[in-house]
Amino acid sequence: MATRKKANAATQTAQAQSPAVVMSAQHEQAVIMAALAIVEARLKAVTLTVSSPEPVKNFLKLQLGALEREVFGVMFLNAKNRMIAFEIMFQGTLTQTSVYPREVARRALEHNAASVILAHNHPSGVIMPSTSDKLLTDTLERSLALIDVAVLDHVIVGGVKAYSFAEQGLLDRTKAPEADAACTR
Repeated sequence: MATRKKANAATQTAQAQSPAVVMSAQHEQAVIMAALAIVEARLKAVTLTVSSPEPVKNFLKLQLGALEREVFGVMFLNAKNRMIAFEIMFQGTLTQTSVYPREVARRALEHNAASVILAHNHPSGVIMPSTSDKLLTDTLERSLALIDVAVLDHVIVGGVKAYSFAEQGLLDRTKAPEADAACTR
């Protein structure tokens, strides 16, 4: 009898605590969504520059850091380096995703983007770029340069960490579109 009372008391205690846990998870999700909205609004209002990638990395960590599968996204920027849109364009498996330069170029043209920031996550948490990551970046730089769209950065997100190709000097600036002498961007 005493054992049954203890079990009932433990069940009642667990039931009493469960709504608090659910409310806590709901509250956390609300806080995360609010943070995303604030960072996105700031990115759309503030000029993004390669020399100041921290707001970009923070935005991308919030967008990609908790995902369990690898995804590839693109931030499309206007001529003043303001964000037009961020899109997750490709979704893959735990360790890889297929990226099609043609589709990235098509979306850049549809957004009338002057430049892009590439991003993908490593669900493993390891943010160092692989050889494949470097080759993909090079391919996208060359492909997008043909349509006068500059690649300003490629950010790899792993949990709460982010790696910037631009900060590490891994982008080939010779592939960036030339500024037209008759107009400024």
